[in-house]
Amino acid sequence: MSESANEADLQSAAEHRYLSYALSVITSRALPDVRDGLKPVQRRILFAMFRNLRLSATAKPRKSAQIVGEVIGKYHPHGDSAAYEAMVRMAQDFSLRYPLVNGQGNFGSLDGDSAAAYRYTEAKLTSIAEEILEDLGSDTVDWRTNYDATNEEPVVLPSRLPQLLVNGSTGIAVGMATNIPPH
Repeated sequence: MSESANEADLQSAAEHRYLSYALSVITSRALPDVRDGLKPVQRRILFAMFRNLRLSATAKPRKSAQIVGEVIGKYHPHGDSAAYEAMVRMAQDFSLRYPLVNGQGNFGSLDGDSAAAYRYTEAKLTSIAEEILEDLGSDTVDWRTNYDATNEEPVVLPSRLPQLLVNGSTGIAVGMATNIPPH
């Protein structure tokens, strides 16, 4: 049977498409990279805050809406809620042993209260996050183009800190998951 744009064997087409989707989820969304201990959305948030917005630990915090807009507009076009929820988690001292984002405003509570909308909160990097990003300009990591080839982003961050060990990570992908507690 010859394949055309409209005709294909269902089993082989489903296998191929499922495998492509699974690999995309595993490598580009759900699981952390062992080299820097971050998921792509976390890496992109930290990178945008550091490089584009210059939100160092000593800088004045900026509206979370601006940070989220920068991230989804240039690096992570998967929706504002995914980016904001990841940023909120990086600001919660009950989620991470060493938070990477210094959140100003309501970033949720251990009791299950959710964070305020991003138009009401502000954020900047913590000094620990700056340690992760410090060697970014020293030709220490590989770079790639972003989703629309208008900007470059690091493949991983040049972390001096064993992020995956100190803060742990959880993630559910297709056919695999991770749950690494902080140490």
